[in-house]
Amino acid sequence: MWSLKIRMYLLTAILFAIIYAVISMISYSMGVGNFYFYLVLSLVIMLAQYMIGPKIVEWSMRVRYLKDGENPDLHRMVRDLAAVAKIPVPRIGVAQVAIPNAFAFGRTMRDSRICVTEGILGLLDEEELKAVIGHEMSHIKNRDVLTITILSVIPMILYRIAWQFLFFGDRKDRSGSNAALIGLVAFLFYFLTNLLVLYASRVREYFADKGSIDLGNRPSQLASALYKLVYGSARMPKSAIKDVEGMKAFFANDPSRALEEFKDLRSLDIDRSGTISSEELKILQNKPMHLNFGDKLLELLSTHPNMLKRIKRLSDWPRA
Repeated sequence: MWSLKIRMYLLTAILFAIIYAVISMISYSMGVGNFYFYLVLSLVIMLAQYMIGPKIVEWSMRVRYLKDGENPDLHRMVRDLAAVAKIPVPRIGVAQVAIPNAFAFGRTMRDSRICVTEGILGLLDEEELKAVIGHEMSHIKNRDVLTITILSVIPMILYRIAWQFLFFGDRKDRSGSNAALIGLVAFLFYFLTNLLVLYASRVREYFADKGSIDLGNRPSQLASALYKLVYGSARMPKSAIKDVEGMKAFFANDPSRALEEFKDLRSLDIDRSGTISSEELKILQNKPMHLNFGDKLLELLSTHPNMLKRIKRLSDWPRA
């Protein structure tokens, strides 16, 4: 967990250093101008996202919160994992969507919620579902949802700066050429900082996987759950996946990549049981893995790690 915090703190420092450098460049070359308007606007958007973000997630995913006594097994599972994680028990909801998945969100740890989709409830067995909920519980414990929300504002600010100076800079005087140059530099930094935010998003998925194991779940249970989520998503029509496209960063896996990932993962299921056993995970542990250039590029531009690489990492942990 501390390694995650160190990486997140370092990324935060780098991202804010970049935005400070761009601000300094603008101030030195062109004066302040209208920049602070866009900065304030971006911060207001971040605050609004922080305040109403949970409601947007609830509305987008059609979340219905469970009452006491409703689905007691799921309530028990969440309570037990929260006790092991030593955090307040999150609210439990069911998202009325067919895509099999789970996600966590909320403003603070005490405001946290864990939701499962209708599609996941009939797909995973109890131990696999517990492993996925442990993954989401670890996101809450690590407080990485809020961190990603804050970090994602930096590329947004740089994008607004680039847009302002590329298309609205004053080109009637000497500052015109400077405006275009600053706009191009800001756009370059926007691209780079966006890659850093995506990297942070992938890192937090690895740590949530490890967090699930630390909460008592076996790596093979989580590996099987991820395999089934990929398989379940690959069977969904494209229209169903498109409906949740804007929320995929919250999910345990990226459903839009499920079809390609399933082609890679099905070779792991040697006995064709539909699961990845401890023995199959151990076989993967001893296999070298090489991603081609296309897979590496796709991962670089994704919110989630390459699934084969992710399950390979699970095979390296004890208690498979």
